[in-house]
Amino acid sequence: MAQDPHEYENEENRPLLERPWIVLRTTYDVETWIDHQNRHLQRHAVGSRLERCGLCFRLEQGGSLYLHTTQEGDVVLDVPQEAEWVAPLIVAATQIAQPAKQWWTIPGDRLTQLVLGLSPLIAATAIVTDHDFGIRRY
Repeated sequence: MAQDPHEYENEENRPLLERPWIVLRTTYDVETWIDHQNRHLQRHAVGSRLERCGLCFRLEQGGSLYLHTTQEGDVVLDVPQEAEWVAPLIVAATQIAQPAKQWWTIPGDRLTQLVLGLSPLIAATAIVTDHDFGIRRY
């Protein structure tokens, strides 16, 4: 049976449905949302490899972004080819140059600006517990 493209599976292969996005308009809204998502992700990441856990942002105009925060508090943002159109906004919001690869490393203190900048473009979010964020552990 084909999986709905708007469903994601957790470590026990139970679907984690997307949550519709409500546009966040202030830094307070974003910081409250980040705190809520952090707690929500911690509940769903139990038993998963933490470097593979994060959030998926499905964009209104096509494509998805995948966000992971490291133990050091930095942000790893996976921008697949179908979402590259949003790169200029990411650069403007974070003041980070676009990397040559699809994985961006963004200082954690820019997360609020990133989410605030992307907010009008997001259709929905979902927790992901098995995504390749390009983080290699040796």
